[in-house]
Amino acid sequence: MQREIISTPHAPAAVGPYSQAVKIGQFVFTAGQIPLVPETGKLVEGDIKAQTTQVMKNLTAVLETAGTNLDNVVKTTIFVADLADFAAVNEVYGSYFTGAPPARSTVQVAGLPLGAAVEIEMVAAIPGK
Repeated sequence: MQREIISTPHAPAAVGPYSQAVKIGQFVFTAGQIPLVPETGKLVEGDIKAQTTQVMKNLTAVLETAGTNLDNVVKTTIFVADLADFAAVNEVYGSYFTGAPPARSTVQVAGLPLGAAVEIEMVAAIPGK
């Protein structure tokens, strides 16, 4: 199986030795996305809901570039700096999944890059593969 590196200017550029996503076989594996605005490279302003919305926009752009979308996500992992934000993150996250939601893990972490409050990574199937 051949690996394909996925990159789009509609999501934040990788700032280290990683790719926005990797497609292999019938799946795409995204890197964790934090709430960076692609045009500025800075954290989105606002509360945890604004941060979660930006993360989901970034992930949507990466998935679309890979030839899939949120309907095909099979697994997500959510990292939060404060588990007290879980309900707000869940509200925004859930609004992006209109059908059966994917499997998910949520964990509180000691810290996230650039002081972000949330980071999400996804695994999605590629339709037609």
